[in-house]
Amino acid sequence: MSPAELRASMSLASIFGLRMFGMFVILPVFALYAEEHLRGGANLTLVGIAIGAYGFTQAILQIPFGWLSDRYGRKPIIYWGLAVFALGSFVAALGGSIYMVIAGRVLQGMGAISAAVIAMIADLTREEHRTKAMALIGSTIGVTFALSLVLSPWLNGLIGMPGIFVLTGVLALAAMGVVYWIIPDTDALPPGMSREADDIAHFSEVLWDGQLARLNYGILALQAVLMAQFVVVPLSLRDVGLAVDHHWQVYLPVMIGSFVLMLPPVLVAERRGLLKAVFIGSVVLLLIGQFAMPWLLGGVKAIALFLLIFFTAFNVLEAMLPSLISKLAPPGAKGTAIGIFSSVQFLGTALGAGGGGFLYQHFGARGVFVLDALLLAGWLLLALGMQAPGLILTRVYTIPALDREQARSLAERLEAQPGVREVQLSAGERTAYLKVDVTGFDEQHVLRLIAEEI
Repeated sequence: MSPAELRASMSLASIFGLRMFGMFVILPVFALYAEEHLRGGANLTLVGIAIGAYGFTQAILQIPFGWLSDRYGRKPIIYWGLAVFALGSFVAALGGSIYMVIAGRVLQGMGAISAAVIAMIADLTREEHRTKAMALIGSTIGVTFALSLVLSPWLNGLIGMPGIFVLTGVLALAAMGVVYWIIPDTDALPPGMSREADDIAHFSEVLWDGQLARLNYGILALQAVLMAQFVVVPLSLRDVGLAVDHHWQVYLPVMIGSFVLMLPPVLVAERRGLLKAVFIGSVVLLLIGQFAMPWLLGGVKAIALFLLIFFTAFNVLEAMLPSLISKLAPPGAKGTAIGIFSSVQFLGTALGAGGGGFLYQHFGARGVFVLDALLLAGWLLLALGMQAPGLILTRVYTIPALDREQARSLAERLEAQPGVREVQLSAGERTAYLKVDVTGFDEQHVLRLIAEEI
């Protein structure tokens, strides 16, 4: 990755991680805080609503924010989302009742910028480095989850739950500065598209695309399995004698180990054109883990081994799914495609937590594993029919000074060439950017077309 790609990817991944931190950090301590300090906090149904309200509004608004970022640009939408998230954090911090906290969590979720952030990473990285950029997001989610479990009790003792909400709000405001000063500006629209494009047609095209639907089901299943696991795993660790305040001793090394183990398959998938094989292998690994888990609940080390296997496969898929979405999305509709993807992701979170809790209560841990295995088996069947994208690379060519009509004509001829997926001309820089599938791409013919304009 170039320095600019690396800087943009790391900065945007940190913003993504901030939002996940705001969702995860309250989980270990909020119920206890609400019971003691909030009016109405003894009602566990309301406590559950307060925790889940964030994900609910996220799921509703990802699609609108995604296509708005296609229409008006990524940065304005990200600014708006971070501001609303910060406002919600401050409202929750001031809440003396559970209802005020619910209102704050609803506002936090209304800053639904995940789709815009992922689309911006897609805009700012070349195809051959896209999965590595998305891997930063996947690993950020895992690390953020682990740090939340470790830091939450400590932060609660130091600044209290209101202080935690204020901290997340201040960090969101600081993130706006990162977007302004560190992340480059970009316009994701290819030549020939305008911000007045037919967004309804794009939405329909993206929603009913068979390849994208496979990936959308995949993220739903992946998030549902993740949340269902964390209904079972904390209770299982407690049952084998590990005190709650020591659970981080399992989570932290597991997250670090899984991050190290996920890097080789992600890199091999990109460099050797093995995306589909690595993808399916990771789903199989998750499925095997579900069958083995009922026999791994007898000790801390066995549970840690399961979690290491689970999060290695999880991190690989978490990195690959957004990358595949961005590669397979129609030109000019990345934000819309990723908006649908992100909405389904948060829906999977809600379904997994609710379904996992219900099944654990009525059928025990094995009921949860049956649900997870069914979800993953369905995903495996869909993944077997997945179309593996070709090896997509970005080619850059110098072009002569062209007027508007000449540029439009050249863009149309370049787009018609075999293997050319997307064309973007920069008249000011006298540069043509081509996204090409190396299979069938005739570079010499493209050079001749450009030479004809001189």
